[in-house]
Formats: sequence, structure tokens, C-alpha cells
Amino acid sequence: MITAVVGINWGDEGKGRMVDLLSSQYDIVSRYQGGNNAGHTVVNERGKFILNLLPSGILRPETVNVMGPGMVIDLGHLAGEIGRLREKGVQIGPENLKISDRATVCMPFHPLLDGLEEDRMGAKKQGSTRRGIGPVYSDKYMRKSVRMGDLLFPEVLKDRLADIVEWKNLTVHNAYGHEPISVTEMYDWLMKNGGPLVESICDTTGYLTAAVDSGKSLLLEAQLGALRDLDFGIFPYTSSSCTLASFAPIGAGIPAKKLDSVVGITKAYSSAVGGGPFVCEFSGDEAYELREAGGEYGAATGRPRRVGGFDVVASRYGVQMQGATELALTKLDVLSGFEKIPVCVAYEYEGERIDSFPLEPVLEKCKPVYEYREGFSGDITGCRKFSDLPKAAQAYIRYLEEVVNCKFTYISVGADRDQYIYMG
Repeated sequence: MITAVVGINWGDEGKGRMVDLLSSQYDIVSRYQGGNNAGHTVVNERGKFILNLLPSGILRPETVNVMGPGMVIDLGHLAGEIGRLREKGVQIGPENLKISDRATVCMPFHPLLDGLEEDRMGAKKQGSTRRGIGPVYSDKYMRKSVRMGDLLFPEVLKDRLADIVEWKNLTVHNAYGHEPISVTEMYDWLMKNGGPLVESICDTTGYLTAAVDSGKSLLLEAQLGALRDLDFGIFPYTSSSCTLASFAPIGAGIPAKKLDSVVGITKAYSSAVGGGPFVCEFSGDEAYELREAGGEYGAATGRPRRVGGFDVVASRYGVQMQGATELALTKLDVLSGFEKIPVCVAYEYEGERIDSFPLEPVLEKCKPVYEYREGFSGDITGCRKFSDLPKAAQAYIRYLEEVVNCKFTYISVGADRDQYIYMG
């Protein structure tokens, strides 16, 4: 069984929470794209954990976790993330963490370049997290990047790194006027942060292929959501990788394998971090109330998230792009106490109603068409059956299923592992 867990919207839908829950049913969890520019938040009996790079199955000792070749890995950030988890008693080693020798290293000069370019763009900046994701993926496709497997061959790495730094200084120093990058400093950084990980670096393609062929189950974990996909998202306000389920086997390193199911994650309302069109967006007190109720601050950056009602147009598009076979609805409990639940049912563009997700020049000028569903009240975090929910909450869930044309299998009613309803 191979399942992908993906975001339906702009990211921050609660994928980490669902991967942590579902990982109990799988032998292996693999991240297949992205870097440390987004976070997955997991709450269990040991506390709250924010994972930026590590797969969300790392908190289950019996689960093997794989960082796939589609990822870009900031070794300094990864070292810190592993250290924080070990301080909380999480065991991490080559037996439960395997890192693809084909994954790309996000070097310190990549966040530097990210920030320099955002500063240069000024008011036209794209809202980057400044974690270096765009620059490192650019270098990957330019074939001028360091890969995790290079750490296994230090002498070859030295020569390759010298060539890369010489080329990179043409931009960092000559174009932006910044102090030149030092080859020695970059090599020392690689050895300091990458050296302790050498035992985990391996041929993950061979490992996963053998595991799947022997009958082991695999959960593939995405970062961000469909609307941040480089090709099908709200370009250029996207990530720099493919966030779609169709890419999951490739990014995980097993392109010959096929998915058996796709679990799409969406919130009971909308949220987004960063720039770009966000048609359903609230402002003022309405935005503040929903943001505070949902704790909507970026897991990776702490930035306040933009918020709005559930966006039918964007979500229906996301379900289609992800090829979702089932859905999980998160943060339903946040809406408890709202007298009316706002839903963006369509867009208005130059006086005409739009029901399909348009290209950015149109999207930028769209206005939301809102309708309101009956609200509900009371503490629903103890509900474990669909019938336990207030009637209005049940009606809201059934309505969402109808408008996005996909069924919910899981309803999250709280952040803890056991605070969910299984609809199967």
C-alpha cells in the first residue's frame, strides 16, 4: 500500500497532524519534496513538535522515516531540528532515519541570495520565507548543487564546492555587492553539520523498492499544498517544487511505483502565508477573530497567516489537481461558537460569476462571493463519532463534501492524536 498525504490549498492545512495519525498504519513515512520553508505541527503525549524537514513519522519509534531525493536539505537546520527532538527523548539514528544520497543540500548562501533578491524587489517581493528554497532549486536545475551523497566523498566534494562557490560569487559579490562566499567556510559548514548524518545517507531508492516489493506499506508526505505547486499554483507566489501527489513516487525516489490512494488535507476554513492572490481573505476584526481562534501563525516563520472562509473554488481545484481519493478536514473545532460559518462559494470578476479557478491576472482582480451556513456551538473536541457532532456541524461537513466532490474520511476536532472522527 502506497498512500500520499497532500495539501489541497495553500499549505498549512494540518498535514503533519494527519501524517502523525496515519503513520501508525504504515511501516515507512517519506518526505518527497520541499525544504524547511514550511512546518508540520504535531501534538502528542510528549508535547508539541514543529517539524520543518524531518518526516512526521519520526515521533513513532517503530516507523522508518525517509528524506527523499526530491527534497532540499539545510544541514544546519536539520542538525538543530534533530537536536531539539533528542532533547525531548525522541530516538533518531540510521535505523529510523534514512536520507537519500540524491537529495540536494541547501547551502548557507541560498538563504542569503533569497533575502538579497527579496530586498532588491522591495514592494514587489514575492513573500519568500527567505529559507533559500528558490535559489537552491534553481541551482539544482542548473546542475550546480551539492548533493547529500557528496558528503561520502570529501575529496571530490572539495573540488566540486570550489567550482560552485566561484560561480556563485559572480552573483553574490559582483551582482549584489555582498561580501564573497568563502570556500573554506562552506566546506567546514558541510563537515560540521553533515558529518554526523553520514550513517543515515544511503540509496533510499533501493531501500524503498525492496520494502514495497516485500509488502511493506509506505506513506508519502508532501509539503505545502496544490496552490503552491510551481506549475499549477498561483505563480509566481508558489514554492519551487512540485507539491502534487502525482510527483510523490518520483520525489520519494521510486518513480516506477504507483499510488494506491491520495489523502487530501483541507481546513474547515482557509489560511495562507505569503504573498499572492487570496480571494476569500478576511480583514480587520473578522480576520483577527478567526486567526486567534485557530492559532494561525506560520510553523516555520511565526508569521501571521492570512485567513478567510472555506474557499469552494480553490478547494475544488485542489482536489482535482491532487487527484484526491479521500479527504481529511482539520480544525473543525475552531469554528465552534461562530453563529454563522462563511463560505466563499464563487468568485466575481468584472461583474461576472466564476466557478472555476482562473489564471493569476484574473485571480488578482476577483472578489469573493460569500454565503453563510448555520453555525454551531459547544466543545466538540471529545466527539469521536460523526453522530456526536452538532447537527449544524454535520450539515456543514456534508455540504463541503458535495461542493468539492470528494468524501471526508477523517474529521479533526482537536490537535491531539486521538481528537478525530473516522468516517470510514
